[in-house]
Amino acid sequence: MKQYLDAAIEIAREAGAILREGFDRPKTISYKGEVDLVTESDRRSEQLVVARLRTRFPDHGIVAEEGGGAAPTASYCWHVDPLDGTTNFAHGYPCFAVSIGLAEGGVPMVGVVFNPVSNELFAAARGEGAYRNDVRIRVSPVEKLATSLVATGFPTHRRKKSSNINYYWQFTLRSHGVRRDGAAALDLCSVACGRFDAFWEFGLKSWDTTAGIVIVEEAGGRITDLRGQPYRLGGPSILASNQRIHQEVLQVAASIAEDAANDT
Repeated sequence: MKQYLDAAIEIAREAGAILREGFDRPKTISYKGEVDLVTESDRRSEQLVVARLRTRFPDHGIVAEEGGGAAPTASYCWHVDPLDGTTNFAHGYPCFAVSIGLAEGGVPMVGVVFNPVSNELFAAARGEGAYRNDVRIRVSPVEKLATSLVATGFPTHRRKKSSNINYYWQFTLRSHGVRRDGAAALDLCSVACGRFDAFWEFGLKSWDTTAGIVIVEEAGGRITDLRGQPYRLGGPSILASNQRIHQEVLQVAASIAEDAANDT
C-alpha cells in the first residue's frame, strides 16, 4: 500500500495548495441544491486530483464528489472529496480539507486528509498505523460518554426530514458537549487523534468517509453504523469512536430511535 499512500499524500498536498490559494480570495459560488454549495476551488481541486490519479493508476476506479471521476468497476477505487467543508470554505471558516481514500473491494485501505490552513496532514494505510504530520496518533483513553466530547454533522439535503436534532439534543445532555464543525473527514480525523471521543452522522457518501475510516481504525478506533452493524461505504449512518465508549453510544442511539418510533 505504500505506493498508494505516498501518491495520495503528494496529490492531497497539491490540491490543498489550490484550496489555500483560493481561501483568501473572493469566492465564485454556485448551488447544487437549496443550500448545497460548490465553489470554483472544489472544481479545480477535483480536476487536479482526478487527473493525477488517472495518470498514475489508469486501471483504478475513481468516485469524486463533483462528478469528475470514472465508474468504480475496478477492484481498486479512489473516493475523493476535493473540498470537504465547502460551506466553511465559502464563509471563510478555516475548517476544510482534501480527502483521498482508496478502497479495495469496497474495504477502505488507504486514507489521506489534508487541511491546508492548519497544515495538518492525516494519513494511514491498512496495517501501518495512523499519523498526523508523520507523528503516530491514537484515539483517546476516555471511558465514559459523560466525560466525552463528541461530534456530528447535519445534511444539506432534506434537512427538515432529518431526525439528527433529536440525537444532537440527547448526546448534548449526556456528554461534555457535541461539536458540529461541518467537515466529516476532519471529524473522523479528530476521533483518530483523540480530540473527539466519538462522531456520528447520517447520509454520508463514500467520499466523505473512505479516508477517515482507515485513519480512525489504524489509530485504534472502531467504526460501525448506529445499529452496531458493519459500516458499508455510503450507508445510512456511521459511528466512529475510541472503542471504549462505542457500546454506550450505541445504547443511547437505540433508545433515541425507539422513542422516535413510539412517537409516530
